[in-house]
Amino acid sequence: MARANGVKSETSIQELPTISDKDTVTSEEEFESVEGGQDIDDILNSLKTLLSSVEKLQKVRQEVGDIKPLIGRMLDGELVTGEELEQLKTGMSSLFRLVRAHSDHQAALAKAQPARDLLDRVLKERKAN
Repeated sequence: MARANGVKSETSIQELPTISDKDTVTSEEEFESVEGGQDIDDILNSLKTLLSSVEKLQKVRQEVGDIKPLIGRMLDGELVTGEELEQLKTGMSSLFRLVRAHSDHQAALAKAQPARDLLDRVLKERKAN
């Protein structure tokens, strides 16, 4: 059968560049082969969890506020007024939440470490190019 446009689209084998199996790895495949088998979605979710835990930790730290002087006075045996006592009760409740938030933050931080490794690898490759 004759070609209608008359243009040859064949390329000789000598003109084609040599491609090895190493050269054909795409960035998507590289991202999917993150250490430990953790995929991109897991890494991004761990970063979201870390961000959320940081926000909660900061919020609870603000709620705890300035009860340190009141706790110091209480530990020194001083009596506190009714308003200060209420502040202490609220502050102590916030301290318990602060301990939990700190624990959650540490766990989220540990879980998000593969994100740091991936980011380092990506930035190192971009810098090399």
